[in-house]
Amino acid sequence: MGFKKKAVLGFAAAALVFAFAACTTTGNNTSDSDAAGSGNNASTGEQVYTYVERQEIPSADPSLATDEVSFVALNNVYEGIYRLDKDNHPQPAGAAEEAEVSEDGLIYRIKLREDAVWTDGEPVTAENYVYGWQRTVDPDTGSEYAHMFAPVKNAEKISAGEMDKKELGIKAVSDYELEITLEKATPYFDYLLAFPSFLPQRQDIVEKYGKDYTTNSESAVYNGPFTLTDFDGPGTDTNWSYTKNDMYWDKDTVKLDKIVVDVIKEAPTSLNLYQDGQADSVPLSGELAMQMKEDPDYLVLEGASTFYLELNQIDADSPYKNANLRKALSYAINRDALVTQILANGSTAAEGLVPKGLTTNPDTNEDFSKEAGNSVVYDEKKAKDYWTKAKKELKIDSLDIDLLVDDSDGGKKMAEYLQGSLGEVLEGINITVSPVPFSVRLDRMSKSDFDVAVSGWGADYADPSSFLDLFVTDNSYNRGQYSNKKYDELVDKAATTDLSTAEARWQDYLDAEKIIMDDMGVIPIYQKAEVFLRTPKIKDLYYHSTGAKYDFKWAYMEE
Repeated sequence: MGFKKKAVLGFAAAALVFAFAACTTTGNNTSDSDAAGSGNNASTGEQVYTYVERQEIPSADPSLATDEVSFVALNNVYEGIYRLDKDNHPQPAGAAEEAEVSEDGLIYRIKLREDAVWTDGEPVTAENYVYGWQRTVDPDTGSEYAHMFAPVKNAEKISAGEMDKKELGIKAVSDYELEITLEKATPYFDYLLAFPSFLPQRQDIVEKYGKDYTTNSESAVYNGPFTLTDFDGPGTDTNWSYTKNDMYWDKDTVKLDKIVVDVIKEAPTSLNLYQDGQADSVPLSGELAMQMKEDPDYLVLEGASTFYLELNQIDADSPYKNANLRKALSYAINRDALVTQILANGSTAAEGLVPKGLTTNPDTNEDFSKEAGNSVVYDEKKAKDYWTKAKKELKIDSLDIDLLVDDSDGGKKMAEYLQGSLGEVLEGINITVSPVPFSVRLDRMSKSDFDVAVSGWGADYADPSSFLDLFVTDNSYNRGQYSNKKYDELVDKAATTDLSTAEARWQDYLDAEKIIMDDMGVIPIYQKAEVFLRTPKIKDLYYHSTGAKYDFKWAYMEE
């Protein structure tokens, strides 16, 4: 079988990537040394960057993380086979060079760099990748991201409990050589090799700490440009940091000595920190975003992400299994008003499930969202008509809905807007709002403990499958349990029989998008953008519209 050096793929979504020196940020509002301010520390000469996150880290475990906050942390304290560069292209990182790929695209041979070590001095070996991947697909681990490994040979059977994890299509040929076997050629596999779920892990460390593995800074080892420090617990700690890793193979490239992260959910508090010089970047939303629009430090970052309503359809008698009810709710949402008057953060009204700017037709270069058509609109008359049909079919006059949302400032304002507008358009719809911490929302949704929830997804890689795969029946991220046989068949066809035919694969995904939007299996609300105030002193902080959002490896503070 012939092999050739793999030219690392690029996608049209790279156009969405900005090599901006910005990110969410604020410094501590406490009195300890980490909170003393930002930028260059005059007394020590240290380069310190501070930023604000809106949410806590739900998990620092590479096998269990599912969200963007966790992925940013993992991307900077670990390193996988590839790392995304400033143009969103995967490049060798843990690998010494680009992979050699068989002519049929099924076998990847990867040489690892021999100078990479963990923070305890142990070498990063091929076995660490084998163990990390096997641990993630092992059903006993309970990884919601095990589905990402579907292209790897036997991964789906292992996750289903039908095969031993040792049969996964990855093996250590030697200490520094990996061989990966795929079920089928996968156009976006290079991107997966840069994704946090595919990181190496140390078996001895996992076994040493057991249930406490990664639950604080000390119960893990790291191999990335930074180490996780001052971290005291997933879902609870509101302040942590990333500290330069002096054991990192490319440490001379890393200029920042420390990145300090604060979780602050009240936008006015964040703004005050920035204006007081205690933060280098802070997120804005709503009135504050509008108020600060003329500030020279104002920055909008667009992401390949969609926020939507998931409706709990797990029970046979769930009212949300009724398509007319789902359509009524969708038509009753004035998305333009929501993004301009409430969010006011650069976000735009959703036009479908797959966001605009993610990827384009391989033949015509037409954006997927544009080809799919605008299937999500505001129409009060249609909303009321579908609600009338739903009430008749469900034999009800009214419906009480509990809306589960994140307890961030923006999340609560959006929920209040939905509560008022849906109740106003659809007589008899009574909505209560349950704002909870981010990690609690994820946990409740995983346990199907919700009626309707505001959820969101940022693309893991630049391909329609990153969104459309989510809502296949029994996908672990399909928390509302939407199910449509024809939809499942189209998504499967795109991943199997039509995989090597770009035009047919593209059409499969367009047809699948049409089905889920005709069903309103999930209800898209808006395509996310984020507004920040950020200091112009921070340079080369790379933002990615897919995968982990931020990479601090090349960033530095200009004096």
